[in-house]
Amino acid sequence: MITKQLSVFIENKTGNLIDLTQSLGEAGINMSAFSLAETSDFGILRAITSEPERALEVLKAKRFAASLTDVVCLLAPNKPGALAEILKQFAEKNIYIDYMYAFSDGDAAKIVIKPDKLKECMEVLMQIKN
Repeated sequence: MITKQLSVFIENKTGNLIDLTQSLGEAGINMSAFSLAETSDFGILRAITSEPERALEVLKAKRFAASLTDVVCLLAPNKPGALAEILKQFAEKNIYIDYMYAFSDGDAAKIVIKPDKLKECMEVLMQIKN
């Protein structure tokens, strides 16, 4: 499924992550998945939220540099080699993965993927599903 991912540029400064998460929480917006990549000076928080457009508004009002990006969310079996099989299908169609993050929950792994070719990625996933 294609969904909107919230991306936030955040300075590595004590309290910034608290301010971000508290702002979303006070607005009643839940983060169901997130990834935080950082360097010594800044980080990029990527999150799947319950209300992405509203989350963007809330954070921009707090002067965070934020944007929305289309990503693919999928469920895969939580077993050895399952992700490799999916990635192999993407490679065969020359679909490059810009980044991804995932977590497992029982028998399923939930994966967020930012492919370079969104439409083709979805076509591959539909073929795998059928």
